[in-house]
Amino acid sequence: MLEEALATVLRREVPLTVAGRTDRGVHALGQVASHPGEPAPTRSLNGVLPDDVAVLESEQAADAFDARRDAVSRTYRYRVLLRSAPSPFERGRALWWPRPVDRSALAACAAALGGSHDFTAFTPTDGSHVHFHRQVLRAEWVDEGEDVFVFVIEADAFMRNMVRVLIGTMLSGVEPDAFGRLLKGRPRSEAGATAPAHGLYLESVRY
Repeated sequence: MLEEALATVLRREVPLTVAGRTDRGVHALGQVASHPGEPAPTRSLNGVLPDDVAVLESEQAADAFDARRDAVSRTYRYRVLLRSAPSPFERGRALWWPRPVDRSALAACAAALGGSHDFTAFTPTDGSHVHFHRQVLRAEWVDEGEDVFVFVIEADAFMRNMVRVLIGTMLSGVEPDAFGRLLKGRPRSEAGATAPAHGLYLESVRY
């Protein structure tokens, strides 16, 4: 989509590198992309992009800059609507969860994520990953307004479906001690279900 827009504006094929890959249905608030050559004007790109995609800035970077390899960390957030009735305004933007949750247990699970862990249990078994250790710099649950509870996590890198499986596991009611054991390279079958994509956001990328 963005590659096509760049090709239209710059009148040439443009190979694009993005900082974070997102599954279909996942939102990106702060995606970063890089490509060789001169930058395209922001206004021109937005003029040919669909309404659900917008370029915020387009500027020259260092010749060797690579949006993916040069990233120091990425931050994701997952939004959960905690109330008995669904919200038409949050449809497609937050996971509706009408069941009770133990906020103290969720906070304890998030606290256990800090540091380096083996996330084998939190990525599909048919994935292409070879290394399963990731360094988590920050993980917490925070309130957003009255009904939305948000999980925020920053790490050096993420694996396929990693945040969504973390969410599915925590919302399953897992005890914090059991959750901590999953961070020691346990098999995928011991963790919870993969949460839907529409609650997940790539929030920012740090360089």
